[in-house]
Amino acid sequence: MSAATLLTPATSAESDGRPAGLVARADERSYVRVLVVLDTTIIIIALLIGYVTRFGDDEPTGSEVPYVLVAPGLVLAWLISLKALGCYDDRVIGYGADEYRRVSSASLRLAGAIAIVGYVADVGVSRGFLGITFAVGTVGLEVARFAARKRLHRARSQGAGWSRKVLVVGDTAHVLELVHTLRREPYAGYQVVGACIPDALLAPVAQRLGDVPVVGSFRGIPEAATAIGADTVAVTASGELTATRLRRLGWQLEGTGVDLVVAPALTDVAGPRIHTRPVAGLPLIHVEAPEFRGARKLVKGLVDRSASSLALALLLPLIAFVALAIKLDSRGPVLFRQVRVGRGGQEFDVFKFRTMVVNADVMLAELTARNETDGLMFKMRQDPRVTRVGRLLRKWSLDELPQLVNVLLGQMSLVGPRPPLPSEVARYDGDVARRLLVKPGMTGLWQVSGRSDLSWEDGIRLDLYYVENWSLAADLTILWKTFGAVLNGRGAY
Repeated sequence: MSAATLLTPATSAESDGRPAGLVARADERSYVRVLVVLDTTIIIIALLIGYVTRFGDDEPTGSEVPYVLVAPGLVLAWLISLKALGCYDDRVIGYGADEYRRVSSASLRLAGAIAIVGYVADVGVSRGFLGITFAVGTVGLEVARFAARKRLHRARSQGAGWSRKVLVVGDTAHVLELVHTLRREPYAGYQVVGACIPDALLAPVAQRLGDVPVVGSFRGIPEAATAIGADTVAVTASGELTATRLRRLGWQLEGTGVDLVVAPALTDVAGPRIHTRPVAGLPLIHVEAPEFRGARKLVKGLVDRSASSLALALLLPLIAFVALAIKLDSRGPVLFRQVRVGRGGQEFDVFKFRTMVVNADVMLAELTARNETDGLMFKMRQDPRVTRVGRLLRKWSLDELPQLVNVLLGQMSLVGPRPPLPSEVARYDGDVARRLLVKPGMTGLWQVSGRSDLSWEDGIRLDLYYVENWSLAADLTILWKTFGAVLNGRGAY
């Protein structure tokens, strides 16, 4: 059965005689042009700030360097450095941390190269001018990329913006699993537009897997991709897709503008833990074991305690104000202490500002039937036990501030899984129990991804992903995103 017989005329798309995959890249090229304009603007602004800060309104004295020529050359060299390190590569822009790493690396490498050339050639360009320019420019480039990405993510979440149009190929069960995974994070930019399944699974009439149209079998994958305007073919597991057929599919897609990606069965493993090594013509994937101890753990603990002590000192006036508001609002203690389970199953008292009435535990038995979440947690959007001040504290996550003391004591981390109750841990299975391999955190992937709006399954998945793939860079990213999640207030109740 051909792909065309399963498609309505509206879904068949070619434009201007060009392959559909090339047409689908128009939005991508437009986004890249926006990045180039943004980068150029930021670099020019950085040069102006560097010049004015170093020299003011006066012309540089005692120097024969023509800064009016240095500036355009530096703009061009900076853009070339960004291009050379793949900062406009569609495989990294728009999602993930690699884009930010490449931008910083391109800027720092150029700064180092200019410093070396200036020293060797004895060029009298002001080091203060260069230092200020590169410091301001690097930060500005990162902020501009972040702003552009956020706008792109909002557009993608609304079904607009530049996204890859993906044709998923594989067995039915694996296709559905991959579709679910890609749709879990729509801002990543992978929009599934169709599926190809084995011949034996095709029906005589048009089929759908959920809401994904089946547009053909393995015999006509390139034709199906062209017909539905896909610019990416994502291959997942199937017994019929042998190594030979997959290699031939790559040949068939050459020159069509359609990318071929292979989704391995291995999931929820971060990129830095994965290394591909060709052996006897096979791209073997090596997966490093998770790191639960060592020097990086020591550094993480040092950062946690230093940051928590500084935060406590800076936030002391706010903490005092919140404590006073709680005391005036309702009777009972200001702080709420509750036993939670930390790393290795060790129990400790977690500190929080009290947000409920004093007999909240007694009232819980009457409210169990009104639980609005699945899994082992209890959550209600309009919980009658929460006080007036408590609602405000929960909305802005101010009730969590006393946990800085737990971090200072080494019982918790700034970033980590949600600290569970002993009653929850008692019902953990083998997989979920891996959450206890690291310290629980004040914030984590669960908080920056929706908090209480998440299902129990998604919350556990995010916690386990963090446990397996934590890094100091990821911690900084989560802390940064926490501010946005708190200001947004989504999932806080």
